[in-house]
Amino acid sequence: MSATRDLNEGPVGRALWRVSAPMTIGILGVLSVGLADAYFLARAGETALSAIGFIYPVIVAVTSLSIGLGAGTSAVVSQALGRSGGDDGRSARLALHSLLYASVLASLAAALVFLLAPVLFAAMGARSAVLEGVLAYMPWWCLSFPFMAGGMALNAVYRAGGESRIAAAVMLSQSLMNIALNPLFIFGFGPVPGLGIEGAGVATFAARVLAFAGLAVFAVRSGRLCLNMRALDGIGDTFRRVTRIGGPAALSNAINPAGMALVTGAVATLGDAAVAGFGAATRVQSLLFVPMLALSAGIGPVVGQAWGAENRARAQAATALTFGICVGYGAALSAVLWIFADPLARLMTDGSDASGFAAQYLRIVSLGFFGYGILVTANAAMNARDRALWSMGLSAARIALVYVPLAWAGVWAFGFAGILAAALLANLLAAWGALIAARAVGLLSTSAPPVARLTVN
Repeated sequence: MSATRDLNEGPVGRALWRVSAPMTIGILGVLSVGLADAYFLARAGETALSAIGFIYPVIVAVTSLSIGLGAGTSAVVSQALGRSGGDDGRSARLALHSLLYASVLASLAAALVFLLAPVLFAAMGARSAVLEGVLAYMPWWCLSFPFMAGGMALNAVYRAGGESRIAAAVMLSQSLMNIALNPLFIFGFGPVPGLGIEGAGVATFAARVLAFAGLAVFAVRSGRLCLNMRALDGIGDTFRRVTRIGGPAALSNAINPAGMALVTGAVATLGDAAVAGFGAATRVQSLLFVPMLALSAGIGPVVGQAWGAENRARAQAATALTFGICVGYGAALSAVLWIFADPLARLMTDGSDASGFAAQYLRIVSLGFFGYGILVTANAAMNARDRALWSMGLSAARIALVYVPLAWAGVWAFGFAGILAAALLANLLAAWGALIAARAVGLLSTSAPPVARLTVN
C-alpha cells in the first residue's frame, strides 16, 4: 500500500501546497472540458451553444451528489489518519465502501434525471431545436455519471491521505481524453459521423469510462482498494458516517448550480443570445475559480487531519490562510477581467450576439469573485470539521435569500444588469457569512478580524 502523508507536520502553508497545487492541475483539466464543449459547440451553431447553456447548471447540480460523497469520504478518512498518525489500513476498506455507495446512489440519480429531463428543461425555458439538442446530450451524460462518481470516491481517499498527485493525474487524464474526443464526435471524421451536441455527450461518456477503469485497476494493484474477505467489515458504519457529512455537503454543492438553473430561467426571458452569453461566462468563471477550488480541495484534508489530532490552532491557521489567498487572488482576477473581458467573451462565443452578455458578466461579477472563494473554502473546512450543516446553511442562504430572488426581481426591473447586481451582492454577503460561521465552529481565532467582536455561543 502506498504511504500517506502526515499533513500535521511542517508549516501549514506547505501542507496546503502539497494537497492544493496538484489539484489545481486536476480541477483545471476537469473544468476545461466545459470550456472545450462551449468552444466547439459555438462553432456548431448558436442552437447547440444555447442548449449547453441550459444543460450546464443541471449537470453541475447532479454532480454535486458525487462531490458531497467525496467530501464525506475525505473527512472520515482524514480524521482517522489524523488520530492514528498515518495509514492504519482502514482507508482501503473505506475506499471500497465509498466506491459502492457512490456508484449505487449515482446510478439512481442518473436514472431520475434521464426520466425527468424533458419536463425539467422545458420548465427552464428550453424550446424546439434547443430542447432537442439538450435531450440528445443528456442520455450519454446520465450513462457516464456512475463512472464519474465512483472515480471521485476513490480520488477522495487519495486526497485525504495527502496523495493529491494521484487524484490530479486521473482528473487531468480524463479531461484530456474528453477534449480530444470532442471534435471527433461533434464534427465527425472519416467513418465517424458528426453528431453535433450529442457527440459532446458521447465524448464525455467514453472518457469517464476509460478513466474509471484505469483508476480502479491502479487502486487494486497498489493496495488502495480492499478486495479481501473482510472488505465489507464496517460498511454500515462507513455509510452512516459518510452520509452524515456527505449528505449536507452534497446539498451544499447542489444548491449553487440549482440556483444557477433558476437564474438561467430568468436570463431566458431575455432570449437565446443572453442564455448563450450567460452560460459561456459562467464556464469561464468556473475555470478562473480553479485556484480557489483547489484550495477548497486542499483545506479539507489539512483541517481533517489537524482536527483528528486535536490540533485546533493548526486548523485555524489553515482556514485563515486560505481566506487571505482568496482575497488576494480575487482582487487580481477582477483587475485582469476589466481589461480582457471583451476579447475573452468573443473567443468563447465565436463573436456572436452572446459575446456582449458574456463580457458584461465577467467584468461586473468578478468584483465579488473573492467572496465565492471564501465561501467554498469555508464550506470545505467546515465539512472536514464535521459541521456540514453549517456549510449547507451558508450556501442555501446565499442562493435562496439573495441570488435567486434578486435575480428575478432584477431582470424585470433592469434587464441583464439586474442579474449581474444580484450575483455580485450574493458573493459579497457570502464572504461575510463565511467569516462568521467559521469563527462560530472554531475554525477562526476569536481575534480574527472582522469577526473579533462577535460573540457566538
